[in-house]
Amino acid sequence: MSDDSSDESHDHHDEEHHKPHREEFHHDPIAHAEVGSGMTVGELADSYGDAGIGAADVHRAVDIYAEMLGDDDVTNFFGLAGAMVPTGMRKIVADLIRDGHVDALVTTGANLTHDAIEAIGGKHHHGTEDPGEDRSLRDHDEQLRDEQVDRIYNVYLPQEHFALFENHLRSEVFPAVEGDGAVSIQRLTEALGRANSEVNEREGVEEGAGVAAAAYENDVPIYCPAIQDSVLGLQAWMYSQTADFTLDALADMTTITDQAFEAEKSGAMVVGGGVPKNYVLQTMLVSPEAYDYAVQLTMDPPQTGGLSGATLDEARSWGKLEKAARNASVYADATITLPLVVAAARERIETEE
Repeated sequence: MSDDSSDESHDHHDEEHHKPHREEFHHDPIAHAEVGSGMTVGELADSYGDAGIGAADVHRAVDIYAEMLGDDDVTNFFGLAGAMVPTGMRKIVADLIRDGHVDALVTTGANLTHDAIEAIGGKHHHGTEDPGEDRSLRDHDEQLRDEQVDRIYNVYLPQEHFALFENHLRSEVFPAVEGDGAVSIQRLTEALGRANSEVNEREGVEEGAGVAAAAYENDVPIYCPAIQDSVLGLQAWMYSQTADFTLDALADMTTITDQAFEAEKSGAMVVGGGVPKNYVLQTMLVSPEAYDYAVQLTMDPPQTGGLSGATLDEARSWGKLEKAARNASVYADATITLPLVVAAARERIETEE
């Protein structure tokens, strides 16, 4: 007659003996996000932390960005690529600057162009990328061409606003730096911010003065390393053909590197990829330290090997991030994730205060 209890004890001992060593396993079971009417953005982001995949990434990004903004010893670098200004993200960035949450902004000439257009009275408009079943997208864009309307996916911009922008540059911006020899791009963006602020107030423009104006008013430098790749750059080049005006493309590297050198701790918020992302991150290659915090919001995948989608963990291998740096990458449309991450992080630090 067999002893069943002895067999069960033996089986249990075998299970314990063969239990794998789980060095990477953390017994933190997935819960389930909860949503309800009246919850705040911060509460939603906290709920994301119970879930996995992209929700967990957003939650981690909020945690890290809130820590970056809540620590006065952190110098915050902000990279802004893509069509973020014409698609409605302008005030979020300007408010971050005005509230002392950006110490250096690296962006594109395109974002500065669209920012200035709104500062001086132009507007972007809701459009469509879907012309309907009766005609092709090409027919749709050809009609927009005839009507002198530029399309950025589902955003429209009347072309006469570029004429308004050109006049603004030639009357208010370029003369302020003309005759000073080769000026830094940062000096030009400062002049742009000043002009945007002054014209916006003088003309009583309904829309706020925007990103460059906020930076000028709060002594935050704007770096635009690929300024030639924009309408702003084209206008600067055309003006230089007939005036004593030229830009020094290398001068800004001194001031942004000085900021990195002098930072007790540093953090990077990178929206989109391309030149702004690389310019923000490469600054640490010539600094004795590296970023202590970094968050990136992008839609570019890392598998292509391109910089725009590269993980921030990969940047650690280059020495752009400290080995112990806290970092998060969120792969989703930044017009969705930027407002969410910024709102939740700001709610967190304001609650803690």
